[in-house]
Amino acid sequence: MIDSILNAGALHADAIWPFILVGFFAQMVDGALGMAYGVISSTLLLALGVPPAAASAGVHAAETCTTGVSAISHIAHRNVDWSLFRRLVVPGVIGGVLGAYVLSNIDGEIIKPFIQIYLLGIGLYLVWRSTHRTLPNSNPKVVGPLGLVGGFLDATGGGGWGPVVTSNLLIQGSSPRHTIGTVNSVEFILTLSISITFFLNIGWEAFTIATSGLLIGGVVAAPLGAMLARHVAPKILMVSVGIILTLTSAFGIAKWLGYIG
Repeated sequence: MIDSILNAGALHADAIWPFILVGFFAQMVDGALGMAYGVISSTLLLALGVPPAAASAGVHAAETCTTGVSAISHIAHRNVDWSLFRRLVVPGVIGGVLGAYVLSNIDGEIIKPFIQIYLLGIGLYLVWRSTHRTLPNSNPKVVGPLGLVGGFLDATGGGGWGPVVTSNLLIQGSSPRHTIGTVNSVEFILTLSISITFFLNIGWEAFTIATSGLLIGGVVAAPLGAMLARHVAPKILMVSVGIILTLTSAFGIAKWLGYIG
């Protein structure tokens, strides 16, 4: 295992620090807002020169551990709505496992641009809603199908659980703090389920310097993100989710259109 961890070269501080910072920043955003770990970390890893396949493998491997720490932190801060958790977890895992099976037959890249256009609209709507009206909390009605779709898209598209599930629950009036905590906690079980096949195929080869850095930074940031979700005002959480969703979706659309290499 040690040889695999070091298979990108000697584990010098100068080499690992950029990846630690990427993992820290991505997990802070994800822990506080319930989304964007995969998008942010993958984008920054590619910008640092990590090959796409290695970036994807590293992010998924690291996310299995960081989501576990994040879930524990959210539970400790009482950010988890256990009724909502139960309604999400089984459909989410079913969708994730189903998506992992069909990934070999359907190219997730085909539907990704349409999902990003949809999420861009959701992000703009959340920003508008958070600044124009009060946000009364209510029990979301559509949860099971949302978990199924979110899990499926996360597996086939390489991400999407947080943006799809968190944003749609917020639109239904779910409490921002408990939505973020619950979605993050369910994501650990979802990521673990999807990653089992991933590890069986590539083993410990996913653990490069990049993965090690993401793990260290993410584990340090996870408790801080959960603390922010508990203490930041709901309207600030709402507008922050909207802004992050809008920016990441716009980036994906621009990349699909060829404006970004």
